[in-house]
Order: sequence, then C-alpha cells, then structure tokens
Amino acid sequence: SRSTEVPVGSAPDALVDTCGTGGDEAGTFNVSTTASFVVAGAGLTVAKHGNRSVSSRCGSADVIEALGVNLDLTPEEVGRCIDQVGIGFLFAPLLHPAMRHAVLPRREVKLKSIFNLVGPLTNPARADVQVLGVFRDDLTETLARVLDRLGCRSAYVVHGLDGLDEISISAPTRVTRLKDGGIETFILKPEDLGLRSDKPEAVRGGDAAFNAALVLSVLKGGPGPCRDMVLLNAAPALAAAGAARDLKEGVKMAAGAIDSGQAMEKLQGLIETSRALSATRIQAVGA
Repeated sequence: SRSTEVPVGSAPDALVDTCGTGGDEAGTFNVSTTASFVVAGAGLTVAKHGNRSVSSRCGSADVIEALGVNLDLTPEEVGRCIDQVGIGFLFAPLLHPAMRHAVLPRREVKLKSIFNLVGPLTNPARADVQVLGVFRDDLTETLARVLDRLGCRSAYVVHGLDGLDEISISAPTRVTRLKDGGIETFILKPEDLGLRSDKPEAVRGGDAAFNAALVLSVLKGGPGPCRDMVLLNAAPALAAAGAARDLKEGVKMAAGAIDSGQAMEKLQGLIETSRALSATRIQAVGA
C-alpha cells in the first residue's frame, strides 16, 4: 500500500492535487497551496497533499495551519472535508506514518533527495489529476511517466527555468503534459497566457504568518504578481481536469473563482469543517 487511504465518498469526476517537490530553495510564497483553493472555487474537487517546511521557511502545512485549518484529522475526517467542502488537506506525516521518521534527517541534510519525489507521487486519496512541480528540468518527462504508471490519467509536470518547482512568473517554464498515456513537452511563458512577467522578488514569501497574509490577499482579489502567479499555477489543474479547454481558458476560470469570492469560501469552509470534525471527535472521546 502506498499510504494510509483517505476515503472519498463522493466519487468526483476528477480528484485534483497541486503539489511541488520542494527543494528549489527559491523562497516563493505558497503558490500551489493558494492555487488549490482557487481550483476548488472553480468547482473541482481537490485533495491537497502537503507537509511542513523542509527547505523553505514555510511549507504548505505551515501556511494552512497559520490560516486556521486544523491539520490533526483522521483519514476519514479528511475524506469528509473533501466530500463536504470540495477540498481537504492531506497532512503527510499523519497519513504516511513511516515518513515521519524522515523529517528530522531531511531538515539536517537539506539536500534534494528521493523524499522530495515520494510525497507528491503518493497522494493518499489517489488523486487522478495532478499538477506536479519539480526541482529539475530533466525530471518533467520522467515524472509524467511515473504518474501515468501510478494511475494518474491527466497531469502537468512543470519546472520554472529559474529553478522553481512551479510555473514561474520570472522565467520560461518547461511543461510536460500527460494525457491518456501520451506525453508532450513545451516551453511556457506568462505572456502566452496573457499575464505579465515579473521579478522573483515580487513573489517572495517569508514565515507562515507572512505567507498566510499573502494567501488571504490573493484569495480576497488583491491584484499584482502574486495573483498572476497563482492564476498561472491554477490554470493547468483546470485544463488537466477538463474543466477548461486550454491553459488560457484556465486562467480566466481561475480569475473568476477568485473574483466571485468562491475561492475564499473554500478556505473558510475548510477552516470551519476541519475544526468542527476535530471538536466532535474530542467530545465523543471525552463522553
């Protein structure tokens, strides 16, 4: 078994994950985490897989927790979040018990390792649509093939040529598209999707509190390069799931999910549901 299973009862047409390998040491804010709420706001079902920081100051779990989501959920409770809200956060150490022992050695070594790759490839809810950011350009096709063999039916595997494990706003990005077992690779620039390039500092993050404020700013409709980078990274998920015809339409859909307030609603729903489920369990144990 790849991991502890997260039961998803609703059987959505597509179950989406947006996840990076980490290890790029670029210090951007939590782009794929923000994008996951945008994708959910656009109507897709999201099983966002993530962990605490290893190479950066703030991992996806760190910012999710700072936003108010309760991470301490059972697999069944995570599945209920996905069913009820349309998005759940799959906190890796609770769902991959053996991987807990790797956290401290990874922090001490600080090198890119097999652990960077294992997490994004082992979604416990078995997401079948994925946007995967990788830390080296020569890994995009390799990992697209691995995803295919693991049962992923549609994916984009991306590497920003400035070193990012996501679609970059400050450089071209190498993109490998997996669809129905076939792969194609191309270079993507922000301008190709009607967005402006910007310098890396424009999307730099900080600690969990700083990044949480950036996430909220984007989800509340704040303009600028952080929003544009989230649109760039939400669009492939919408296209991979078949909700958008192509990446350009994906950008428009992502913008609509933010500007309608639906992306923010998904965050609020996950905060409330994750806390309520945990409180109910604690009360039941104490009864």
